Amino acid sequence: MKILTTVKKVVDVELNMHVKDGALVEDGLQYVINAWDESAVEASVQLKENNNAETTLVSVGGGDNTDVIRRCYAMGIENGIHIEDPALDKADSSVYAKVLQKVYEVGDYDLVITGKQAQDTDSGQTGIILSEYLGLPCVSNVIAIEVIDDQHIKVSRTGDAGTEIVEVELPAVVTVDVSINEPRLPAMRGVMMAKKKKINVMDLATLGISPDEISGARPKSEVVEFMASQTRQGGQKFEGDAAEITTQVVNLLANEAKVL
Repeated sequence: MKILTTVKKVVDVELNMHVKDGALVEDGLQYVINAWDESAVEASVQLKENNNAETTLVSVGGGDNTDVIRRCYAMGIENGIHIEDPALDKADSSVYAKVLQKVYEVGDYDLVITGKQAQDTDSGQTGIILSEYLGLPCVSNVIAIEVIDDQHIKVSRTGDAGTEIVEVELPAVVTVDVSINEPRLPAMRGVMMAKKKKINVMDLATLGISPDEISGARPKSEVVEFMASQTRQGGQKFEGDAAEITTQVVNLLANEAKVL
C-alpha cells in the first residue's frame, strides 16, 4: 500500500498573535505542523509499521516548510515532497487540491490521508475537494483506520448520530480527526537522521502543472481582513450581605445587561 499524507505549516496558536491595519503581524510568529495533519502523519506511520505501507509526505509552502517535513521524517515518514512556487502564495483549498491532484497522479497512491481541517483557516475543504478532482471515494472526520486487504480498508468516523463504520474500496481519500491517535514525540536519533534525508523540492513546472491549470483553479476565496477580538472587560466583585448583593446583581442584569 502506498500512502500520501498532506501536511500544512500553520501559525502556533498557543502564542499571542497581533493584528495591525487589518493584517497579521508577522514579526515573532512561530510555525508548527497543523494539529490535524500531525495526527494524519501518525496514522500513516502506524499503517507503515503494522501493514508494511510505503509513506510519502507532501507539503506546499515556503522554504521553512522543510523543517515541518524533517519533523515528519523523524516521526517515521519515508519520503518527502516540498512544493514551493510563488504562484501559490495566495492559494486556497481549491488550488491546494489541484496541486495535490497532480502529486497523486504522478505517484499513483492507494490512500491519501489528510487532516480534517487546518487550525489557521478551519475550512476543512482541501481533502474533500481533492477527492472530487480525483473521482475517488472520501470519508471525513475519521477516528480509526483498519486495513482489511490490499483493496479495502475499514474506517470509523464521527457522525451526527454517533460513530459510523464504513468499508472503503481503495484508492480513496480520508480526512482524520485529532482524536484518531496521540502523535509520537520523535526520538533524538530520528531527529538527527531526518536532517540527512533528501527532500524532493518541486515547483509547478517540475510537477507538470501549467499556468493555465492554476488559473483554471484560481482561488475561490480570499482573506479580506484580520480583526482582533474584543478585549474582555473586567468583572465586578460584590461584598456584603447576601440579600443586598442579590438585589444589586438582579438590578444590573435587568437594567445594564438587559438579560432579565
